[in-house]
Amino acid sequence: MILSGHQPVYLPWLGLFHKLFLCDVFVYMDTVQYLSNDWNNRNRIRTPQGWSWLTVPIDKARSSGNRLHEIVPLQDPAAAPVPEWQERHWASIERNYARAEHFETYAPALREMYLRTRWATLVDLCCAQFTLFSGWLGISRRVIRMSEHPFSGHKDELVLQQAKELGATTVLFGAHGRDYVDLEKFAQAGQAVVFQDYVSPVYPQRFPGFEPSLCVLDLFFNVGGDSLAVLLDGNVRRLGTP
Repeated sequence: MILSGHQPVYLPWLGLFHKLFLCDVFVYMDTVQYLSNDWNNRNRIRTPQGWSWLTVPIDKARSSGNRLHEIVPLQDPAAAPVPEWQERHWASIERNYARAEHFETYAPALREMYLRTRWATLVDLCCAQFTLFSGWLGISRRVIRMSEHPFSGHKDELVLQQAKELGATTVLFGAHGRDYVDLEKFAQAGQAVVFQDYVSPVYPQRFPGFEPSLCVLDLFFNVGGDSLAVLLDGNVRRLGTP
């Protein structure tokens, strides 16, 4: 059984869903430390000039700690029905993708997400996107939220405990796992370790040229029902397991 996981991220990129595709069980690490100026609350979309950030503003006064599940987006109680930043993000998405071939296929659910739903926490928003986008890709895996299990430890110790408790035989890390994973520790525990080396595929985009490693919305709007095939193109589709 292959285990993988990742912390919540806003508008995930393609490589996250490649990890999900390759594993049997995915741990949604919603209680790890929030990282500012990282991917937890931002990602990039395509524009005529190249790309642009969409960043969820954080309400530091309302956030009760520095763990992801404690982080609250800027609420702006006076704004109704949703905070201004949600309207602004949707306006940016619509402005840059309204003429993309498959925009209207996905727009209704996204309008609901941005214009009719007020998100109490950053994790709630990220989890809703993760679930929605996984469904659009047709990827169905067992997903476990870390906040619902008493996992403990830090970095590779945390993942090793997850693997033991969930009955995994292989653990799939992202490429950066090479910087902190103790391979001997996993070998002694009978756990095989694999590192992902995702290659961002080239596909038609709304504007001339190609910008790699954008959020997955760019893929959906441009290639529609072929998104999973394009996402996997040139990448490993199956892992050898013990």
